[in-house]
Amino acid sequence: MSLSPGRRRTPRWKPVGALLAALVLGCAGSASAAPPAAFGPAAPRHPYAGPAGTATMHGDTASSDTTPLAGPGAGTLASTRTALASACPTVLVGADGYPVALCTPILGQVPTVHLLDPADGSSLTSLKLTKGSLLGGVYAYIDHEDRLVVADGSRSLLRVGHRRDDRGDWRLSVDRRLSLASAIPEGDAVTGLSPDWDGRVWFATGGGIVGTADDTTGTVRALALPAGERVANSISTAPEGTAVTTTHATYLLTADDGGPRIVWRKAYDRGSARKPGLLSWGSGSTPTFFGPGTGTEYVTVVDNADTTVNLKVYRTRDGSDVCSVPVLRAANGPGSENSPVGAGRSVFVAGTYGYPYPAVPEGAGDSVPSSAAFAGGLTRVDVREDGTGCSLVWDTTVRSAAVPKLSTADGLLHTVVRDPLIPGTKGTSLLDPFRYAQIDPDSGQIVRSARVGVGSLYDTLQMAGTITRDGAYLQGTVTGILRITAG
Repeated sequence: MSLSPGRRRTPRWKPVGALLAALVLGCAGSASAAPPAAFGPAAPRHPYAGPAGTATMHGDTASSDTTPLAGPGAGTLASTRTALASACPTVLVGADGYPVALCTPILGQVPTVHLLDPADGSSLTSLKLTKGSLLGGVYAYIDHEDRLVVADGSRSLLRVGHRRDDRGDWRLSVDRRLSLASAIPEGDAVTGLSPDWDGRVWFATGGGIVGTADDTTGTVRALALPAGERVANSISTAPEGTAVTTTHATYLLTADDGGPRIVWRKAYDRGSARKPGLLSWGSGSTPTFFGPGTGTEYVTVVDNADTTVNLKVYRTRDGSDVCSVPVLRAANGPGSENSPVGAGRSVFVAGTYGYPYPAVPEGAGDSVPSSAAFAGGLTRVDVREDGTGCSLVWDTTVRSAAVPKLSTADGLLHTVVRDPLIPGTKGTSLLDPFRYAQIDPDSGQIVRSARVGVGSLYDTLQMAGTITRDGAYLQGTVTGILRITAG
């Protein structure tokens, strides 16, 4: 319903328990008339990944959560929902403009790839993958030939392409497959993957193995991180190397013909236990590269300190400390399962403490306390111009229910917020309203919003949204995909 460094290969480019109470859409406020906020350069264009802003869950291989595309503009905001009976955390778009979603059905939990119609978000065709771990059907990326690159439950690296058959119908197919079983033991699974600048695919497993795979030569090499360290989020790549954050530390690695090697390691305060609203005992961050010069001078994560969590910023070249800044204090919610947003000298952190996830990965452990009200919170921190430290710019109580995306085209943060059923409270219920929101990055205030639905069918579950080149905002939910437009 719609209401108002090494060897290089030259890449080949292609042209081009749920309860529903009601669905109500309304607008509050108007888009900011101010010009877009100025930020530094984006991460370097990747020769082996799809378009910047739509190639990965976090926008690019640097996991900056930025996009060069403008979101829904002036006019009445409208929302439609593609019901897939699946949680859809990953919605990506290739150079041809066709969105590709990686979803996990509620029944059976077999990861399924959907090719979506760019015009209305409906599913054109789908392909089931081999079932694996809970996070095995989450992280993927679009390569330079518009193929989805993903690791499935068989411990294989797949490249899934889409094309029309002789009758003109769309089809998804596995164009290339490489087994990673030589590097990944039975019972372990790939958590995150990303390409490097030599065309290799980096991967990290829940059990703490980091490796590279070359599916043109069949070469797979791996390195085991220290025993007891797990990887619970995705990984990020930049020209300087690959960033991996485990449940104990953040690493920068590089690779040569001998396989991955550690350049530096930085331990952080992982706290005394997993917290409610986090999926592991440790940082909930996919590490983010950002910077005002090359776009990758710094790498940042949020720690898991007990009382107040801190944004940790390191220099990419050597892992030296830039700053450690307490964040999410206004909302009094010490935890974030989301990757920080990084652009220029600025970092934005969204809090997830207390968010009611319906399930956590096996081995995550009990949370302490066992539950908490969803605090939310959104904080901006800037690295000082001379790089000698950081400053807190603002700290708000915005309750983002998704990973925010910063558009450098329209100068706004785009997300979905979860409102309490009873205004003024912090509790959550199956009848909570959800709103698409545009946030001014200079003030942290919501400048425009529209309700997209009421009830857990619309739960965005701290998943990342994606802006398409026609200005539509695609947001995964626990039951499908929202498509938010203006006009």
